[in-house]
Amino acid sequence: MNTTTINETGFWTKLKNVGKTIGRPLVLNLLILWYAFPDASASDKAVIAGAIAYFILPTDLIPDYLPGGYVDDASVVAAAVAKIRLSASNEVIQKAEKKTSEWFD
Repeated sequence: MNTTTINETGFWTKLKNVGKTIGRPLVLNLLILWYAFPDASASDKAVIAGAIAYFILPTDLIPDYLPGGYVDDASVVAAAVAKIRLSASNEVIQKAEKKTSEWFD
């Protein structure tokens, strides 16, 4: 990931801090976006960067500390994954699934 576009430390720190709270499906989708970024087209990179930034940033439509506070994050991330999923390689999907399994299995 280009750290000038997205704060890599911020991503991993937040994901590690809230991963169990947000659940396996959202973690998997975030990791698909993360691993797809380097090889994505310019338009897909913009979508990915926006979705990950929305996840990282504390300013949300629904604040994360409220019950259900990650619903908006999940929606943004799901829309981004839907946009880039066909262009994501099998390697990206497998890498994301493997990392998710390390955290949840």
